Amino acid sequence: MMPLTLWLLVGFLVLWMLIIYVSRVVATLWEILMPLIDSKPIDFRAKFGEWAVVTGSTDGIGKAYAKELAARNMNLVLISRTLEKLENTRDEILEEHPTIEVKIIVADFMNNVGMQYPYPMFVGEVPESVLWNIVNVNVGATTLMTRLIIGQMQKRGKGAIVNISSGSEMQPLPLMTVYAASKVYIKSFSEALRAEYSRFGLTIQHLTPFFVSTKMNAFSDRLQGSRFFVPNATTYAKNAINTLGKVNTTTGYWTHGIQKMFTMIPPVTVRTKIGLFLNESLRQDYFKQKRSS
Repeated sequence: MMPLTLWLLVGFLVLWMLIIYVSRVVATLWEILMPLIDSKPIDFRAKFGEWAVVTGSTDGIGKAYAKELAARNMNLVLISRTLEKLENTRDEILEEHPTIEVKIIVADFMNNVGMQYPYPMFVGEVPESVLWNIVNVNVGATTLMTRLIIGQMQKRGKGAIVNISSGSEMQPLPLMTVYAASKVYIKSFSEALRAEYSRFGLTIQHLTPFFVSTKMNAFSDRLQGSRFFVPNATTYAKNAINTLGKVNTTTGYWTHGIQKMFTMIPPVTVRTKIGLFLNESLRQDYFKQKRSS
């Protein structure tokens, strides 16, 4: 028979684990519900400034964010790698919102468009150039871009930085190993930035979307087209932008918040195995698409 002190220790550990889990669920519910409770739109110009810099702004979530910011009367600086696509995006936005200003810069900085594998792969299969691109874009470019602009924000005493991570940061993710690890960096970087700069009136938001239907996820038909758990970039951005200035950490989309709550139930080891199973399935999707093309 176990001694009383051991029973008390076991009971304390179980209670502590329950408290941690419940606190995470409550935090996630708050992320989902707060933008709905506080549905009044924020005047971004007054709160953050007249200009928004959008990196990776010609595709996917970055482009969708640029359009949403333009709809809120924000002037834009669009940064991406391809001049022609930048010009097309600028013209498209100005046609819809002729009263704002839009500037374009050709550069390889991408806070809002991450770099990942072309499909789920073993680390030994991933080309060295792809691995370096993931590290340089998801870690290096995000860090340097932040350093470039945060000093001016601090002087003005207002501004916002939105770093887009991924639900893959929640546990190791086999077959997307380096990508997921780079997103853990984004999480830690954003949280530390917030601790450093919130005293100066700056907002540092950390977004953790799950699957969004973009070209980055074109390796599986299951991740294409707008679905209940897989919104397209426009739908995602419309929802996520409403959380800016209201919550610091969020999935950005309510069905992703539901996914996050259920993802947190099993321990990390189980989540890692589930991630491996999912990515093995998506890997097979890619090979099927390749054979049929």
